[in-house]
Amino acid sequence: MTVDALTDVTGLRVGHATRTGDGWLTGTTVVLAPEGGAVTAVDVRGGGPGTKETDALDPRNVVQKAEAVVLTGGSAYGLDAASGVMAWLEERGRGVRVGPDPAHVVPVVPAACVFDLGRGGDFRARPDAAVGRAAVEAAAASGIGAPVPEGCVGAGTGAAVGPMKGGVGTASTVLDSGITVAALVVANAAGSVTDPETGGAVRGVVPGAGALPGGGGARGGARTARRERGEERAAPAEHHARGRRHRRRPVEGAGAEAGRHGTRRHRAGRAAGASAARRRHRLRAGHRGARAGRHAAAGAERHPGGRRGRGHARDRAGGAGGRARGGEGGAGRGTGRGREGEGGGWPSYTELYGELQGAR
Repeated sequence: MTVDALTDVTGLRVGHATRTGDGWLTGTTVVLAPEGGAVTAVDVRGGGPGTKETDALDPRNVVQKAEAVVLTGGSAYGLDAASGVMAWLEERGRGVRVGPDPAHVVPVVPAACVFDLGRGGDFRARPDAAVGRAAVEAAAASGIGAPVPEGCVGAGTGAAVGPMKGGVGTASTVLDSGITVAALVVANAAGSVTDPETGGAVRGVVPGAGALPGGGGARGGARTARRERGEERAAPAEHHARGRRHRRRPVEGAGAEAGRHGTRRHRAGRAAGASAARRRHRLRAGHRGARAGRHAAAGAERHPGGRRGRGHARDRAGGAGGRARGGEGGAGRGTGRGREGEGGGWPSYTELYGELQGAR
């Protein structure tokens, strides 16, 4: 038999400690694992999370199991409730063994909090270790598979969703494979749960009942209101067709003619720029070939006799490289040629540099 709650997962128990009146409007909820702990994981999100020991849930870390999980009000102050849960577990020898004595244990109790400070009237009224201890005792006293109280209890006592009350909610389902999946949530969200057009609560999906009118969410409620008023919008296909007609509509008149001329001038300018860039590249290539030829000629002069042939070969290679790199680029082709074998006839660096500067 299932109770549509987190306790449908075998071995899990849930307990609440609620504090109301005299400035109090807060509480703590504890999920107690079976003795020996439960394998856990975590995904912390949001711009201002308040957590304790959640790093222990990372599967890359040494700790493999948690003895309990604490959800609490009181913002970061309320995380102290986890200390009361740890003390209760330590008294029973439950936790990670860290010494020779069986009593030398450190209970792993991750915790997360919601902001409810001052909602009961007293800003300093928030859960502490005593409240946490009361919640874990309530969980231990509950039976396996017991129903879980929902609404403004435990960590959801002071919860709010926009201008409306929040609270604790839980549900479960059994997959086709036979595995039970369950969740327990404390809803304490910013924003609003009312439809700004209708003023009514946002309608969504109820388990087993399918989608209610509106399809869920504020947008679904707005669609329902429009249908009731007979203000249904055009079908998406009509929107798309209308958009295509607008995009394909030709522009006519003097402005269109001027635009076409401007486009041609732009393309011509781009082509001229690309041509100038190619000319500069050829001139630089010719300069490199000329420099290689001068080095080869200098080598031939420094090493006469038997080594002259090696310098001569380098000279020939330099001239050939100059021709290859000069390509079809006019000045680049001329500066890269030279007189093979002698290394002479090359323009000076000043002449070539001046020519390059002019090309730029």
